[in-house]
Amino acid sequence: MKCVYILQSIPYHKKFYTGSTSDLKRRLSEHNQGLSSHTKKHMPWKLKSYIAFDDEKRAQEFERYLKTSSGRAFTVKHL
Repeated sequence: MKCVYILQSIPYHKKFYTGSTSDLKRRLSEHNQGLSSHTKKHMPWKLKSYIAFDDEKRAQEFERYLKTSSGRAFTVKHL
């Protein structure tokens, strides 16, 4: 199973990060330990939302959508 997740920076509330993983708990821990260069600057992070997919291709497509301008607008408006 693949999860597409959205993180929100705790000190910088307007900063979000979208990613995907098969182990959400481990991945969130990695982000908060500073092991990701993309999220290191705005830690710590909290999990804002996630969706689990049993089809990896659909998970990739959804993650790509969330990283577009309309996907980012959706994230800000609905979360």
